[in-house]
Amino acid sequence: MQARDIMTRKVLSVTPNISIKELGHFLLEHKISGAPVVNEDGDFLGLITEKQLIEQNKRLHIPTVITIMEAVIYLESPKHLEEELQEMLASTVADLYLKDAVTVAEDAELEEIATIMSQPGNQLIPVLRNGELVGIIGKADVVRAITK
Repeated sequence: MQARDIMTRKVLSVTPNISIKELGHFLLEHKISGAPVVNEDGDFLGLITEKQLIEQNKRLHIPTVITIMEAVIYLESPKHLEEELQEMLASTVADLYLKDAVTVAEDAELEEIATIMSQPGNQLIPVLRNGELVGIIGKADVVRAITK
């Protein structure tokens, strides 16, 4: 079985300019856990999921630092702190979506899809044809295919 056989073809997507609040309402209204992000021309840009919304509301992790002779030395990456702050201050999908989302082609085999989906953070897999979004695969689609 291939991606084209199990994917949902009617894909609900969002654009980067919608607010985080609108996104939350959209996901709840359609009872979905995430959506592909597309530009005005319908080109696939990335993926936004409930996980990003939940992570936006987590507590800020302040990195451990040490001070030596008035110099502050981060024991963790200052870039990580910057990324966390950016996530927490996000106001639109553009500020929060995954730009490097894992995708598959229509001819991807079920075993490949299941392997990708079993990895953390891959609950939804967009299906692309020549860079164009043609479907999406969720956990229920994979379970349905396995039980056939």
